[in-house]
Amino acid sequence: MPKRAELVDRIKEESRRHYAAWTLFNQAMADHLGLHPTDLQCLNLLAMEREPLSTGEVARLAGLTPGSATRLVDRLEKAGLVERRADPGDRRRALVALAPAAQSRIAAAWDVPGGAFRAVLDGYRDEELAVIGDYLRKGSEVGLAQAERLRAAGRAGESTPPAAASS
Repeated sequence: MPKRAELVDRIKEESRRHYAAWTLFNQAMADHLGLHPTDLQCLNLLAMEREPLSTGEVARLAGLTPGSATRLVDRLEKAGLVERRADPGDRRRALVALAPAAQSRIAAAWDVPGGAFRAVLDGYRDEELAVIGDYLRKGSEVGLAQAERLRAAGRAGESTPPAAASS
């Protein structure tokens, strides 16, 4: 049995491969749907939310500036993929929701890949699935926190040190 340090190193390496593969998959799915990857990411985020979001919330979830998020929502609305709805709590504010046609289109595009991912998960026991789910949730939280840290460093004018040169 590999030692803990070896297992952790393997998970870190596989996580980087997973991210690279997921980035390629996201691009391919976006291309398949005729969308920009950022547009697809926004639609995915909206699809997972129970309630419509403000453009500011879209910006926060997608890691965009408020102006970029407004342009993104404008583009998606023009394409018929999202709808702006009046906020029942504040009529001056609009909320963004996935258009029903977009929901159907994205769900259909996910049929085959979703089945392939489910087939991988079918090979795991319930206890293992709980661990995988826990890791993905916690890994997502770390990823979001690190993205915010990097954005904040950029706003503060800090630079990230370049990677050390290999000998």
